[in-house]
Amino acid sequence: MTSATAATVPSPLTEENRARLRNVSTATLTTALFKRGLHNVCVQGVQPVNPAAARMVGEAYTLRYIPAREDLDHIGVFSDRGHPQRRGVEEIPPGHVMVVDSRKDARAASAGGILITRMMMRGVAGVVTDGGFRDTPDLRKLDFPCYQARPSAPTNLIHHHAVDLNVPVACGDVAVYPGDIIVGDAEAVVVIPAHLANEIAEEAAAMTVFEDWVDAQVRDGRSTFGLYPPDESTRADFELWKKSPSANGAGL
Repeated sequence: MTSATAATVPSPLTEENRARLRNVSTATLTTALFKRGLHNVCVQGVQPVNPAAARMVGEAYTLRYIPAREDLDHIGVFSDRGHPQRRGVEEIPPGHVMVVDSRKDARAASAGGILITRMMMRGVAGVVTDGGFRDTPDLRKLDFPCYQARPSAPTNLIHHHAVDLNVPVACGDVAVYPGDIIVGDAEAVVVIPAHLANEIAEEAAAMTVFEDWVDAQVRDGRSTFGLYPPDESTRADFELWKKSPSANGAGL
C-alpha cells in the first residue's frame, strides 16, 4: 500500500464518538455536514417504524436490489444460502446498519419481521430501506431501529431481485458507501462519510451544548436576534456560562 493510499483510509469511529452520535439530533448533523459543503446527506422519504426505539448509529453494510424477473425470483431461491438478502442477514457485522437500496419501490417488502429480528439478535445496530417492510405490526413492538418509506406486505421476490452486498448504493436519493456512518433518530436518517465521522461527532456534540443553551435562553424570553446565530456578546455569554456550576453535566 502506498503512503497516498494509506492516507485515504478513514480512522475507525471511536467509541467515545459513537456515544456522542447517539446523543445529537439528525438536524444538528445535517447542519454540521452542510458547513463542510455536504448537502445531500438526509435519506429522503423514510420514517421510523417505532419512533420510540433506540437511536441508530453504526457503519453501513449495504444490500442492493434491482427489479425482479419471474424466471429468477421464485419462492425456491430462499433455500439458497448464497442468496444475497439471506446471506447479508447472517454476515452483517454486529454494530453495523443494514442499508437497503430498494430503488424507492415499496410495492414489495425489502425484508420482514423474522429476518429483522435475526439481525437484532445478532447485535446489528439497525436497518433502513427506501422501500418498505412487512410484518410492521410486530416491528413496532421491537426496541430496534427500523426505517422505511411505508409498510409493504408482499414478499420481496415480487418486485426485488437481490444482487449485491456491501457495494456503494443509493438509498432515498443519498449515496451510501460501505463503512459510512448511519445515524437515525425519531426524525430522520443521516449518512456521514466515514472519513469525517469522528470530526462531525465532536463538532455536533459541541453544537448540541450550544443549541441547548440557546433553547433555554429563548424559553427565558430572549430574542433570537444576535443569539442564533450568535454575535460577539452572545459568544461571551456562552463562554461565561460554560464556566458556571450550571454547565456541569452539559456534555462539556
